[in-house]
Amino acid sequence: MRLEGRTAIVTGSAQGMGFAIARSILNEGANVAICDIAPDGVEQAVQKLGRERETVSGLVVDVRKSNEVQDAVDAVVKTWGGVDILVNNAGGALGTPHILQQVKEEDWDLVVDVNLKGTFLFCQAVIPIMSRGGGGSIVNISALAGHWRASLAGVQYTAAKAGVEGLTRQLAYDWGSHGIRVNAVAPTVTITGDRVKGLWEKKSQEERERVLSQIPLRRLSTPEEIARAVVFLAGDEASYITGITLDVSGGRYLR
Repeated sequence: MRLEGRTAIVTGSAQGMGFAIARSILNEGANVAICDIAPDGVEQAVQKLGRERETVSGLVVDVRKSNEVQDAVDAVVKTWGGVDILVNNAGGALGTPHILQQVKEEDWDLVVDVNLKGTFLFCQAVIPIMSRGGGGSIVNISALAGHWRASLAGVQYTAAKAGVEGLTRQLAYDWGSHGIRVNAVAPTVTITGDRVKGLWEKKSQEERERVLSQIPLRRLSTPEEIARAVVFLAGDEASYITGITLDVSGGRYLR
């Protein structure tokens, strides 16, 4: 088990990609804190993992609120003594429009706050703990949109993910001497929930074929494939990797 004895926080992990990441980290031997804004989803996720409460905890957190973020981190430290891995997965387009003229100010604020501010707040709360503990690994979930463009989301999402990648690089530079590695994973379109599935299915057959034609591997990714990349970056196999964004995109960026 590559992560045995470590403690991980995974945000936005009640379902979809976040749940797949949490499950993969748990299966590698780590303690995992499921953090999500939906109380029912948190409880269901803990139950689905089918493990003893000693290795999994569920915490209801709005990543936009610093007091809730700090309370969650404090609870994890109280339970397991520290934090070795942080995965900032909470985010997405969050049901906001993808057409520029339809994007309202509140849409921009929601997407930027959850994706970028939430990542910042959790890093700010966790990094001092990792530093005192001798180091750790942070993996931020970006997207191909962060350094290219989005297929199913608007400018607010692209801007937020670009910010996540900039934050990743700066934190890696600032905290490397403390033994803290900070990296990002950038998927392309991944069917992680009903919204993305619905948007994908609403596309015409011609549109779907056009997107797939831009991916050398000719298919969309799965949550489990993204989770494997996160586990790699979180573990010792990536011990000399920091400050990078790992594209898990089937080669789409090459087109």
